[in-house]
Order: sequence, then C-alpha cells, then structure tokens
Amino acid sequence: MELIRNLFRRKLRSILTISGIFMGIVALTTMGAMAEHFNSLIGGGAAYYGDHVQVGATGNGAGAGVLPLSTADAVRQVAGVVAVTPTVFLLAKPGDGGITFGVPEFISNSDPANARYGTVKTTYAQGQDVSATANGGVVLGSTLATELKKAVGGSIDLPMRPADAPADFINHRFQVVGVLNPTLTAPDLGAYVNLHDAQMLMGDGLPPTLRGSIDPYQLVTGLVVYGQPGVNLDNLATRINAEVPGVKALKPSVTVASFKSSGAVFTLITTAAALLALVIGGLSVINTMLMAVTERVREIGLKKALGARTGAILRNFVSESTLIGAIGGVLGLAAGAAVVAMANAGAGASPLFQLTPRLALLSLSFAVLLGAVAGLLPAWRAARLDPVIALHSGG
Repeated sequence: MELIRNLFRRKLRSILTISGIFMGIVALTTMGAMAEHFNSLIGGGAAYYGDHVQVGATGNGAGAGVLPLSTADAVRQVAGVVAVTPTVFLLAKPGDGGITFGVPEFISNSDPANARYGTVKTTYAQGQDVSATANGGVVLGSTLATELKKAVGGSIDLPMRPADAPADFINHRFQVVGVLNPTLTAPDLGAYVNLHDAQMLMGDGLPPTLRGSIDPYQLVTGLVVYGQPGVNLDNLATRINAEVPGVKALKPSVTVASFKSSGAVFTLITTAAALLALVIGGLSVINTMLMAVTERVREIGLKKALGARTGAILRNFVSESTLIGAIGGVLGLAAGAAVVAMANAGAGASPLFQLTPRLALLSLSFAVLLGAVAGLLPAWRAARLDPVIALHSGG
C-alpha cells in the first residue's frame, strides 16, 4: 500500500511518467510484431526453398523460360537425386503486378514429392489434393483462398481476367477441391492444379501464332529436385549444371542467404523500437524518482534515524520505479495488441503483424527491467542521504 500511496502523491507526474513507458512499449510491441511476422515469412521461405534445388532453362534463371519435359528424366540420372517434379509456373493475375513479400499470386502444379521430402510440408485445412488423372480441380493456398473468399466446392476462373485483357485472353473454370493450411511462405499465394491443366494454361498463354505449332504438354517451366538424405544440395546443383545441358540449377544456399539478409532489416526495426522505449521511458522514470527523492528528504532522514537500513531505503525506491515500469508495460502491451489486431483486421488476407507470446513476454520484461534500472540512481542517492542533514532539510 505504501508503494501505491507514494506513487500517486503527485498524480499528474506519475501519469506522465507511466505514459513515457507506455509509449515506448507500444512502439516496441507494434514494431516488434511487424518484425516477428516478417521474420516468420523469411524463416518459412528459407526452409521452403532451402530443401530442394530449383532447375530452370539456361540463361533465364531457375523457374523461368521453358524446358522439354524429357529434361526431368535426364536430371533423375544425376547421382544424389531422389525425386524430380516437373513444374509449370504461371501468374494467377496476369498484368496485375501485385507481389506479396517477393512472391506473386501464381498458378502451378502440385508437388507430390513435397509430402515425403519437403521440409515445409503443405497440409490441408479443407479437402484434398488435385488428382493427377481428373482434370479441372484446384487447391488454393490459405492467403489466396481468404482473399477470393473461396472454400471447397466453390469455383474459380484461372488465370484471373485482368481489366485490360485482350480479346484473345483465355481462362478456364476450376472447382476448388482443397484449401491449404498457412505455411507463411510461397504456397499461401498459390493455386495448384495438376500438371496436365497447368500445361494447358501455359499453352493458352502462348501468342496466337504459336499455339498451333507448339505442344505445351511436352514443356515445363522448371523442375523441383530433391536430394538423397545427406547429399549436399549445393554440390548437387553443381553436378546438375555440369551433366545436364540446357539447364540452370540454382544453389539453395544462395536463396537462403537472400532470405537471411532480408531478416536483418526487420531485426534492426525491433532494436530501434527497443532503444526508443529505453530513451523515452528511462528518462521519464529517472526524472520522476529524482524529484521524489528531493521531495521526501526529511521522510528518508526520519526513517534512517529510526533505524531503517540503507538496503531497505534502496529497495523501497527501486520497487516504486519497478511498479511504474510494470504499469506502463501492461498498458503499453494492451494498447500495442489492440493496434496490431486492428491493423491485421484492416489488412484482410495479408496481415502485417504477428504478436507472439515471446514478444509479449519480452515487452513486459523490458518495461519492468527498464523501471528497475532507471530507479537505481535515484534510489542510491536516497539510500546514501545523511539522516542528520536530511532531518534539517526543508520539505
């Protein structure tokens, strides 16, 4: 009770001090939640793209251009390869230009090898995988399904017709047979059909003059290659490039490194928010506690004259500053959580924030620790007062 009474002797000043902690923790919580979300995406992307080798056409980069379907057989013969999935990658919204975290909304064929060899496995929130033999089915990633408000049993036209579509634009209606669970990486933005349907859509996208002369069912845009257990995938990519003509295999380490370098940016955001909380909140607490010592000099002197030990005085003032930090931390975390919830609700299918238990605990701990540390100097000053001089002081 004494702590509460001392804290609110000067209500306005205490409220302003708590507000300093409050603003710092709101900043730490919201910026930290944004960094947590981006780091989850980056971590998921590194795991998803780091467990296989992406193979594309020479000179076009992995996953771009076209390859003969027979290239898959040649890659399967390379030592260390355990599975190869021919893939077709197409834009789901041609001409839209919308890209989320470096990945556009796309159409591709499903990868059956993922269930056995993938690190980030795609699982189903609803329905099931598309059939290799029954055409016309599609599985939607979680973000795309939410954005389009589609569930199993619904239908979707692929690719989606842009507003400025040319007269010869072709798309087809597909029935939604499955919706994936969130992976926080590329599959969330995908529309997955079987290979035959993906090749059909690729053929429809060819210039009219080429549609009759090219057989799209003998072409793919890339290959997903899984290595045998223990095989170094970078070395496997090198062997594929050396042994299979006309392809470019991308080393997974290159992709993973690009994800990790991006993650450093968001770690910097969290650090900056923590420093902001430190400066704003710490100075506020120090100022308040120094003024409290000045106002309570005679009280401190009387306590020491009656036998209060230096440690007891020290603990009393540190406890007050810690309480200030705890109150500001709880209020700041609650406000930050509300901001995060409203921002995510407004973002719809693509939330930008992720308030994790780890971040919540960090924010509260930071506020309490900040209050305790900021109160040490004023507490030490109070504990070191000479009781005789204190009793003869004014105030």
